[in-house]
Amino acid sequence: MTTRVTSKGQLVIPAPLRRKLGIRKGTPMVVTERDGGLFLEPQNREYFDKLAGILPREPSLAQELVREHAQEREKEDQ
Repeated sequence: MTTRVTSKGQLVIPAPLRRKLGIRKGTPMVVTERDGGLFLEPQNREYFDKLAGILPREPSLAQELVREHAQEREKEDQ
């Protein structure tokens, strides 16, 4: 399938692809550059599910501070 860029810089995604990917009016799209080309991806539930697990699940700074304060209180109580 081919498409053209309009004078406003808009790109029409062919209807069969929109239906297949669940892209509807107002669907946010992530646009990235890869290997000298553009990559478009709908920012939907599947997009966020795919991102899950990319970041390490280390304790947050707040969780670390709470843990440290608890340890300090235990030392003071002894």
